[in-house]
Amino acid sequence: MKNILAFGDSNTWGLIPGTKERYPGEVRWTGLVQNKLDDTKIIEEGLCGRTTVFEDEIRPFRKGVDTLPLILESASPLDGVIIMLGTNDCKAYYNANPHIIGKGLERCIEEIEKYVSPEKVLVVSPIHLGDEVWKPSKDPEFDTASVTRSKELADTYRRIAERRGNRFLAASSYAKASKRDDEHLDERGHEALAEAITEKIEAMRI
Repeated sequence: MKNILAFGDSNTWGLIPGTKERYPGEVRWTGLVQNKLDDTKIIEEGLCGRTTVFEDEIRPFRKGVDTLPLILESASPLDGVIIMLGTNDCKAYYNANPHIIGKGLERCIEEIEKYVSPEKVLVVSPIHLGDEVWKPSKDPEFDTASVTRSKELADTYRRIAERRGNRFLAASSYAKASKRDDEHLDERGHEALAEAITEKIEAMRI
């Protein structure tokens, strides 16, 4: 049995758009990937609000780089790691540009590479935020600049992955945020992302 850690935020946790509820395991992309791969366990570690390196003063313990060491040790031995973070880093509160968010991602990758080799790390840039995500009826923790930042992360993450010898996938090339909240994957999005990640994992020969 091969063990692959999936480390991410609410789109790994499986939040149902426009609610605080969670999709069942067989709907989430993590569960779908596990069902598609033979003799493989996907260890889900999704947390709503999780960032790469930024501390949420309202909701503590969201700083990914601080929780990663414990999670990696608990989940080991690992054959591979999927990391998909960056959406929450785009919030207006943090005012971080894609370059800084990329630096935060690298801090996380450095921790991951203490447990698996670079070519066993799949860096997934997140889906784009929808153009109206910042509205009061959706998620006003974002602003219009957040939308722009989210669309710039793929190029930043791709360059980081190529330089470090990691593998890369842009979730935005396969799925998009639900119109219901302009932030989260719907069932169709989970299916599309699962298909893309499965193909990538198979190509990585984990």
